[in-house]
Amino acid sequence: MKKSTPTVDRTLLSILCGGLLAPLTLLPDAAAAAERVLAEVIVTAQKRAENVQDVPIAISAFGAVELEERAIGDVAQLSNIAPNVTLDAGTPFSGSSSVLSAYIRGIGQNDFAFNLDPGVGVYLDGVYLARTTGSNQDLLDVERIEVLKGPQGTLFGRNTIGGAISIVTREPGEEFAFRGDITTGSYDRFGVRASVDLPLTDTLTSLVTVGMKNRKGYQRRIAFPADGVFAFDSFQDFKAAGYDSAPREGGDDMWNARAKVRWDAGGPAAFTLSADYTDIDQSAIANSVLAITPVPGPFAGAPQDNLPGTAFDPTASSGWLFAGLYNFCIGSTPAEIAARNATNLCGPRGTPLNPQWMLAPLASVNVDDDPFNDRLPYDARFLLDDPDLSYADGNSFSKLENWGVAGVLDVDLSNTMSLKSISAYRQMDWSVGMDLDGSPLAMLHTSFNMYQKQWSQELQLVGNALGERLQYVVGVYYFKESGNLNDFVTFSEGLLQIDGPNDLWTENYAGFTQIDWRITELVGITLGGRYTREKKRFEGFQSDLQGHNYKLFNCLPVSEPCRTALDFPDPDNPLRYYVPGEQEKTFSNFSPRLGVQLHPSPDMMAYASYSEGYKTGGWTTRLSNPLPPDPETGVAPAPDFDEETAESWEVGVKSQWLANRVQVNAAMFKTDYNGIQLNFQQGVSPTIQNAGDARIEGAEIEVLAELGGGFSLTGSWGYIDAKYTSVLPEAVVAPSPFQAGVFVGAVLPKTPRNKFNVSPRFEFPVSNGATLVLLADYTRTSRMRNDTEGTFLLERPATDQLNAGIIYRSANGHWDLTLGGTNLTDDRYLITGQAQIAGGQIYGTYNRPREWYLMLQVRQ
Repeated sequence: MKKSTPTVDRTLLSILCGGLLAPLTLLPDAAAAAERVLAEVIVTAQKRAENVQDVPIAISAFGAVELEERAIGDVAQLSNIAPNVTLDAGTPFSGSSSVLSAYIRGIGQNDFAFNLDPGVGVYLDGVYLARTTGSNQDLLDVERIEVLKGPQGTLFGRNTIGGAISIVTREPGEEFAFRGDITTGSYDRFGVRASVDLPLTDTLTSLVTVGMKNRKGYQRRIAFPADGVFAFDSFQDFKAAGYDSAPREGGDDMWNARAKVRWDAGGPAAFTLSADYTDIDQSAIANSVLAITPVPGPFAGAPQDNLPGTAFDPTASSGWLFAGLYNFCIGSTPAEIAARNATNLCGPRGTPLNPQWMLAPLASVNVDDDPFNDRLPYDARFLLDDPDLSYADGNSFSKLENWGVAGVLDVDLSNTMSLKSISAYRQMDWSVGMDLDGSPLAMLHTSFNMYQKQWSQELQLVGNALGERLQYVVGVYYFKESGNLNDFVTFSEGLLQIDGPNDLWTENYAGFTQIDWRITELVGITLGGRYTREKKRFEGFQSDLQGHNYKLFNCLPVSEPCRTALDFPDPDNPLRYYVPGEQEKTFSNFSPRLGVQLHPSPDMMAYASYSEGYKTGGWTTRLSNPLPPDPETGVAPAPDFDEETAESWEVGVKSQWLANRVQVNAAMFKTDYNGIQLNFQQGVSPTIQNAGDARIEGAEIEVLAELGGGFSLTGSWGYIDAKYTSVLPEAVVAPSPFQAGVFVGAVLPKTPRNKFNVSPRFEFPVSNGATLVLLADYTRTSRMRNDTEGTFLLERPATDQLNAGIIYRSANGHWDLTLGGTNLTDDRYLITGQAQIAGGQIYGTYNRPREWYLMLQVRQ
């Protein structure tokens, strides 16, 4: 793979490395400076404010200053510095960096579909964000982030089976204050943020923060150097969620705002009203085609997809993938097409049932007498060895409007008891369009519309008794969500065109409690549980605008006998895959938490715990074939999947040493992970099914140290061994030359065995009372699967990431200037991708290249 190293990047690397090494000569003088101790970190992981060292849960917590200094601008960028955590900006064919693929200790979700719930819950000021879309939050005016490891089913609830990420934003100050920053950098980066604390009265304070970010994409689209004149269909000839191309992919164009108003008269009650808004209108994330697979062969390689007597009959000379079918249609004579029973498949695209989407036939266009209708075959000519170049020219857009309002009421009922109410409404409107085939052809174009709204209400009664030796929380929770997702997918210049609207509705009730009792100075225990009941409704309308199955079996024109014979379930829409009518499922779960703590000294706590969590089930919405009817009922079932559950055992220790200058936290865990929901490729459809069970074992350690003389060091190591212990027969994928497979003993996706991070920081005085800060982050991550089947071309190899920065801090503290670089090793690897074998390609998204930035921060 080709790598380019611009001169400015080499220069930046030299400056940063030189800057990091030079201060070592200053250590003797710096050692005379006053020594610092570790700052106390307050978290609310257990619904009350407490020191993170007193919480018997493995937590990685990051404060505002740390996030700013390390140039962490969104949730996904936490991945490098949190052990046993894998966070990526984007999932297969999501097209959007606002989609969060989150895995903690081997459990998560790598899809964006409305019907699929996350395995790691993301919370914004206590409000659950129900979709992976929009969960990769821009960290605007954040006070801290808490990453909670392991099932958090008791206090956080459903869909936190892997863990939870809690984003806590800053509260309004009691005095006027202003802070802001302006950033420039690689790819014409330009960003501005400003925040104002504005007291309105003696009892009313407010906070308003706005930000914007713009950056050109790092992948350039270039024209394919075709030798001759060829005909093309416009990407606008196919039904899609929108039409908007772009010369570059992987860019940023967004703005956001957050506002808070807090009333506090000093009495028993206080109320905070907050609102946030995000608007994104940018290109899709970059995609690179890794392999093109148009060669003859059994359709999708699955026996159920090999159809005797049709063009996909493997007993004939060959079967086809969809890309191969396209190449056959354009390059074969009418006689050759007829001999393969493919006259209708290669004929007019679309059907008279949807005349607005009909296009001219592809049959024999390259072998007839008209040189002006010739078309390019789809083959390896479109492969590039540079991940920052592409021949794609179709849709490339990612648009998101995401907003919410929340009201938080805090009431002190007595000196030992308080009540908190969190009421929230959120709404999201998202659309995205991608050209995933890396060519000027419409071989794989996908686009989506999603609309979602949610309401939630939570009540928490928090208190203490027995002289604060017993802490408790009791709560109830209600959540309601509704919306729709429309899928539009074009394969092989319209030889298959999927139109997939789906409607979903969810309602959830829960009650929970947890008691932490310090029985003696040495021993404490934790008892808790949560009961959840959930109801879901779904209706799928997915259909094929091309009428592919009817053409495959030469069943034209579309008729009632053909519809019945081919198992299409809707007499009113003979192209519809899904059975008509609303589907409904109900789930219930009890998630307990048990724990014991030992406190041998004020600076040390050892703990052991058992906890459970669950992720709700649902329906597969992506079909490319109708399902056969049930023999007993005569009605085709909706393809559904069950919930998944986890039981986790953990032992750990939290400790501080050397007069609070060194902190060492460590944990070991084992999780039984059952009913795993994984994304499998069935033909051209990525579908969700329960794969089986797994056992996950691992350990992690986090160290913080103030070493004196202005030098501090943080580091972490995570180890995890996550393998299937049982796999359902229908989920087994046998190893092959291009995929590792899914079987007992195979590893889970997005789960590297080892991750090591070290982050040195050196702060020392310079002239005129100013301060210079030098810092770096180095992370080594072992290889991992990026997809369920373990496609070798999509595998993420072992990676080395280095970020670094130099901060000049003014003497009066009113301004800072930061020069920094990210991915200074220019280590390029795939963060996501798909093996769309039936469609004819394997493609993926690479991480961002080496970049520099310069940021000026001001505060008043």
